[in-house]
Amino acid sequence: MVAKRIIPCLDIKNGETVKGVNFVNIQSVGDPVELGAFYAEQGADELVFLDITATHEGRKTFVELVERIARHINIPFTVGGGISEISDAEKLLNAGADKVSINSSAVRNPQLIDDLARNFGSQFVVVAIDARMNDENLWQVTVNGGRIPTEKELFSWAKEAENRGAGEILFTSMNHDGTKNGFANRELARMSDELSIPIIASGGAGNMDHFVDVFTEGKADAGLAASIFHYKEVAIPELKNYLKQQNINVR
Repeated sequence: MVAKRIIPCLDIKNGETVKGVNFVNIQSVGDPVELGAFYAEQGADELVFLDITATHEGRKTFVELVERIARHINIPFTVGGGISEISDAEKLLNAGADKVSINSSAVRNPQLIDDLARNFGSQFVVVAIDARMNDENLWQVTVNGGRIPTEKELFSWAKEAENRGAGEILFTSMNHDGTKNGFANRELARMSDELSIPIIASGGAGNMDHFVDVFTEGKADAGLAASIFHYKEVAIPELKNYLKQQNINVR
């Protein structure tokens, strides 16, 4: 069985790592390069750096920051935010990123997934999906950092992304994000059953048992979290030891 991955997520705004609840109430939690290096030393398997306002503000991801990260961090990392064409991804790859994450731009231009996969390989392409359950109990895909609802539905969009060449899906439940009440395990399990590519779970981690649940009930391939790591509520070495005690295969 492939080992489950633990992935700290660093949301970047104006060059600083920030964290909010349900995508709002944003607060600074430190320097992304220092935090990333700390997580690498702690045993994180990968890192995700997301420029959370790049799409909303019409900017490109901060390439210089990616170069700094690559110089100081020795584990794979993914970068997202404001990637809308091949040249954006190429700059990030050249700067040292291992993968790119596309979200709003993929919803608006699904062909971008095909183009990136064809140019760089599927393993380079992570399609991030921010979705919220609406009043009709449908999981509605959103764009621009959760600000704008779309006509797309979570499961059909995830399947389309896979068919177009995505190497992984990073699903964030906006209903769970920042609440620390656990991941959207029912939805993650369904996605895992319907897709053949890895699923990264995001949104809702509050304690070590939530990771046990997301890997068993949710069938996720990786668990991503931010605030519990940033605020040192859960330490990665202890988390990995706990998961091993629960017979979950981790690196």
